[in-house]
Amino acid sequence: MNPTQQFTAIIEREGNGYVSFCPELDIASQGDSIEEARNNLIEALELFFETADYSEIQHRLHTEVFVTRVEVKIG
Repeated sequence: MNPTQQFTAIIEREGNGYVSFCPELDIASQGDSIEEARNNLIEALELFFETADYSEIQHRLHTEVFVTRVEVKIG
């Protein structure tokens, strides 16, 4: 069995579909639904790990990613 690792997936609506993004590796995908965008991102990440060499993974990998909300005055 291959090892697994968790990554961040940010999914947002764009037009009539959804865009999914993994900030740790700067890899994105899309889909017609949230679930499809999520599954397509997983597939893109798995393909990346299947084809990328170690140096490319280390170059792209951001190990510290923080997702938070901020409050901003807009008026």
